[in-house]
Amino acid sequence: MACVPFVGLSIAPQVVRIVIMEIGRPSRTAMAVAQARAYHQLADEPRVFTDPFAIPIVGESALEKGDFDLGLDPDLVRRRRLLIAARSRFADDTVAAAIAKGTRQVVVLGAGLDTCAYRNTHPDVRFFEVDHPDTQQWKRHRLAEAGIAVPPTLTFVPVDFETSTLTEGLAAAGFDRTCVTVFLLLGVVMYLTRPSIADTWLYIAGQGSGSVLVMDYLYPVARASSQSMDERAKRVAAVGEPWLSSFTADEVRGALVSSGFAEVEDCSAAVLLSRYLGGTVTGPMNSAIVRATVA
Repeated sequence: MACVPFVGLSIAPQVVRIVIMEIGRPSRTAMAVAQARAYHQLADEPRVFTDPFAIPIVGESALEKGDFDLGLDPDLVRRRRLLIAARSRFADDTVAAAIAKGTRQVVVLGAGLDTCAYRNTHPDVRFFEVDHPDTQQWKRHRLAEAGIAVPPTLTFVPVDFETSTLTEGLAAAGFDRTCVTVFLLLGVVMYLTRPSIADTWLYIAGQGSGSVLVMDYLYPVARASSQSMDERAKRVAAVGEPWLSSFTADEVRGALVSSGFAEVEDCSAAVLLSRYLGGTVTGPMNSAIVRATVA
């Protein structure tokens, strides 16, 4: 099955484009993230993030293979796995808090094998998963093989960004552009150019007051262990998915405020892991997660 994975979107004026990578198989980094979420269910105590679908959607054979991290320092692999689990927990907590306040729409951009929509227990909350049609076809195949039912609250939004736009895709799927919405943008920003990221923020800010963005990003190399970051960068580049952007916390905060966001909570990886695990995880970390609310 041909598969063109979603990496990220560029929302130029009325145009949304996709970065297309290797055809013929799913994104290697998306699979690596899904494997990390799955392995977290087996390997880590205490568990930061509980997901009954994490292992089935990956499949036991893919979980056992886990070749993307082969040869890396085990401590680095563990930190990365815990950080992926923590950012999923952070996103889940944000969605739960928003739903408690009345939010009834959640958009997952570049959903990959994310399972947030399948764990939703609220029948009046709609989830929209935006991805390239081939990527969604691959995910549907994985869901069917795993016996995971697609909930009636989930709408797939297949968008071929070569011929359509995010606005058109969401509108056709019944998305309400006037309702307060949570947008999840995890594991995507680092693969986009800065102009594409800025356009994405403006689109989300246009959803209106109270809407929330959750996203993660990479620090510049100077903020991290250059050896570990360089090794990781080489691996993602080798599979055709190079990192294109990094930011300081001040840059992110300033750009989000300029885009129309008011409340910007920025948590470094160390702070995020400390929130969920105390001070048990140490070592160099090079990323952060943001929760920003539209003014």
